[in-house]
Amino acid sequence: MALKATVVGVGMVGEQIVSILRQRSFPVEWPPIVCATRERTEILDGEEFYVKKTDESCFKGRDIVFFAGKEGARGASAQWGEIAQEAGAVCIDNGSDFRLDPAIPLVVPEVNPEAVTSKSRFIASPNCSTIQLVMVLHPLHQAARIRRVVVSTYQSVSGWGVRAYEDLLNQIPQALKSLNKVSFDPTVFSNSIAFNCLPHIDKFTPDGYTKEEVKMVLETQKIIGDESINISPTAVRVPVLVGHGESINIETENELSASQAQKVLSAAHGILVMDELNKDNPRHDPLERTYPVPLDIRKP
Repeated sequence: MALKATVVGVGMVGEQIVSILRQRSFPVEWPPIVCATRERTEILDGEEFYVKKTDESCFKGRDIVFFAGKEGARGASAQWGEIAQEAGAVCIDNGSDFRLDPAIPLVVPEVNPEAVTSKSRFIASPNCSTIQLVMVLHPLHQAARIRRVVVSTYQSVSGWGVRAYEDLLNQIPQALKSLNKVSFDPTVFSNSIAFNCLPHIDKFTPDGYTKEEVKMVLETQKIIGDESINISPTAVRVPVLVGHGESINIETENELSASQAQKVLSAAHGILVMDELNKDNPRHDPLERTYPVPLDIRKP
């Protein structure tokens, strides 16, 4: 039986939710209800959708609600999550309001699906960089118990949203003329992003870390279920449109060789290990190896 779904938010995340529901033939009635802060029409994944202004009717009789945006300054789930649950829906929240609530499961399906039970009515989705990190750490932690993690991120502007995406595109032609005369939107980033790297994602905390880095620490420990793992993160915004990357260094309690780690990761669900000799490389370097790059995720 097809589920009745609602998607709250029509930004980049909301559009991706609509796209994935279609691509994976998720069993929902089509089209889902799409709602946001104001009524309008939007093209989402190549299809025109009528977007309702969010109110209680968006949740009545719905089986599942995906929260993908904000309602003003607040996360949409903070305003509408309880109402949606009272209407009988299971809520899946992409926002950050409830991730660290001990009563709310924070879930990456490939890592901790057991956190969701038949009684779960509200499920939080982690920060984007946390998801990448725990996908790799979880199988290695099971194999050799991780003691310490040092991680640096290379996060594209899409992680901020549509305005950051557009801001980078607007800055590039200016920067090509003069790097000293690039205008930028200070409500998006604190500096120009074109041909630049910013070690500043979200606001700074009193201890010198940014909130993005703090999220990675606390969310990772919650998902893996081990607060003893020491994590030192550095989150950096890079001038890439779509596609995050991470460099991860780990220290384990038990011995684990590089080849053993590769075997563990290759067997893990949702991970593709790329580290073969690249014999067809255009530089004709006999030692060059394969590796992932952000543009790979844009390929069909």
